[in-house]
Amino acid sequence: MLKVAIVGCGKIADEHASQIRRISGAEIVGVCDREPLMAKQLYERFRIKRYFSDLSEMLTEAQPDVVHVTTPAEAHFDIARMCLERGSHVYVEKPVTLNAAEARTLIALAESKGLKMTAGHDDQFTHVARRMRALVKSGYLGGAPVHMESTFCYDLSDPAYARALLADKHHWVRRLPGKLLQNIISHGIARIAEFLITDAPQVAAFGFVSPLLKELGETEIVDELRVVITTEEGATAYFTFSSHMRPCLHEFRMYGPRNGLIVSQDQHTLMKLRGARFKSYAEAFLPPVISASQSLGNLATNVRHFLARDFHAKSGMKCLIESFYSSILHHTPPPIPYREILLIATIMDAIFEQVAMRRSVLPSEPDGQDAMALQARVPRN
Repeated sequence: MLKVAIVGCGKIADEHASQIRRISGAEIVGVCDREPLMAKQLYERFRIKRYFSDLSEMLTEAQPDVVHVTTPAEAHFDIARMCLERGSHVYVEKPVTLNAAEARTLIALAESKGLKMTAGHDDQFTHVARRMRALVKSGYLGGAPVHMESTFCYDLSDPAYARALLADKHHWVRRLPGKLLQNIISHGIARIAEFLITDAPQVAAFGFVSPLLKELGETEIVDELRVVITTEEGATAYFTFSSHMRPCLHEFRMYGPRNGLIVSQDQHTLMKLRGARFKSYAEAFLPPVISASQSLGNLATNVRHFLARDFHAKSGMKCLIESFYSSILHHTPPPIPYREILLIATIMDAIFEQVAMRRSVLPSEPDGQDAMALQARVPRN
């Protein structure tokens, strides 16, 4: 039986507690939050053994095998480091740390202690993401990806979150180096990083405050981001983050030397893109039939998961947690390679550095010659 604890008892902690309870062989032995009322409400609702307001006390008295760190991101590094130093494996919510240097330190500490850590990139473990990964491993693309496109939208029309973020000039998200972007984009970057061969891609990023937020008087929160990623091997990737484009997509496209794939996280669908063309007029008639057939196949797959009661919103989190616990119990590699965690953090560092540089060099939105001048001044990684 793995003894599990949760640090940080806000909204995301509920999801962790719910998924941990679905996993046999794991028991939540303690929850902790520096605000005692937050810890107590989670303890009462999930009938957990104990609650704490001091992390050191929880580690001493509950002695958890695994700690889930679900605090705001600025606290991830210090909490995860303490847990590792005290002998607990750690699952850290995204973004795993504020920068790549902190991530590298935690990974080195975990390895030196014979412990494991993982990051909360649970979108990589949904049913449809695992089906996509299996196809890629089977060679469906015909080789390494030639080009990828990751789109990750975030709807700021949610009145509760938007009001809290926009009205509070001291909101914890504003204290992050990348502000709103840092709290959200790692899911979309993770999709690309998983399939990049290089550990040092070149990154070109352009971020700006949307017209809608400007109308609301917001000047600090960058909510529109466009990124181009290239590798020495000749592979490319586009990343798009938007709070206002519609439809509000969470989509990933991959194009290989032979075929391509499209994954929709929203609709839980995986579509195969046939690389070869049909002859003559068949190209106008057969592809729609094939597309319709695949759509029906996706529907059937989703229905099967739904009837099996395995179609809940956080099924990916459950799979990631199970895989992480399994790696601990069976001494196998963690579900997300450390190289991948570091690569995500490295790309995000480059994005935030370039977005901040642009906004400091050109306070107003550039156009024409100003935009060209900025591009020339942004260093390449």
